Amino acid sequence: MVHTKKHHIKFIKILFLVFPILMYCQDDLLKEIDNDSLDPQYAEAAFKGLKIVNFESTKLAGKKELLFIVSHRFGSIEDGFDTFFGLDNAVTRLNFVFGISDAFNIGVSRSSYLKIYETSIKYRLFRQKENGFPFTIVGFNSLTINSALEKDNIPTLQFNDRLGYTLQLLISRKINTNFSVELAPTFFHDNYIELINQDKSQYALGFGGRYKLTKRWSINADYGWHLNRVSDSPFKNPLSIGFDLETGGHVFQLHFSNAQAMNTNGFLSQGSGDWSTGDIFFGFNLSRTF
Repeated sequence: MVHTKKHHIKFIKILFLVFPILMYCQDDLLKEIDNDSLDPQYAEAAFKGLKIVNFESTKLAGKKELLFIVSHRFGSIEDGFDTFFGLDNAVTRLNFVFGISDAFNIGVSRSSYLKIYETSIKYRLFRQKENGFPFTIVGFNSLTINSALEKDNIPTLQFNDRLGYTLQLLISRKINTNFSVELAPTFFHDNYIELINQDKSQYALGFGGRYKLTKRWSINADYGWHLNRVSDSPFKNPLSIGFDLETGGHVFQLHFSNAQAMNTNGFLSQGSGDWSTGDIFFGFNLSRTF
């Protein structure tokens, strides 16, 4: 009876963490979609999406803006028609991001990959300024809950084992009107991991960039260099390439990656694909502003 009561309390805590933020729709849609600079003193629109491909970008939602991002990642295209090029093994992530201010965002999401729930904050520390500070620096922190772990398979499983954490610093520079780059030193920790020899606390260095092809199209890429992966790990560093398309009220991102997970802890530690063999995953992100 006591165990059941504790289970209910934990379930209620999860609901509070992941319950979406409800807002009424506003009329304005991505006001800066076609503007490269809202203030001539500051470098704006280094990235148009909240993510480059997998890695978070230094872009934030504006004050009182609510962004709803649907992310879809199919299974490996290597399987061909057996899985209809990954369609049968697709995973989805639903993400709500709200701008408390222009410099501080909060987010909640749910991914079907390992049934991950996530809460996050994203906050700007410095802005790139003409004839001033040369970079935009943004912090990103998240808490994840892995609800796919089963006590039947892990008899000693506790709620704390489901938790994971991410601390990330995003450092970007808009080189010119068309070209932006980003560096992302990352610390992440999972309280439960299947690889026995792998440290629960892990480190990575992310690299990313965006090159503007036309007024509405850009090519994006990012790569995560895992710094303390064990030598016998079957997983690989995530490399992702994609395209951004800006339309009236949407930013539509098409991408290919060797990692199917879309949460930071997942794509950095569990990239299972291999570009050299065609074992990669196609997907897209579609964002809508309210």
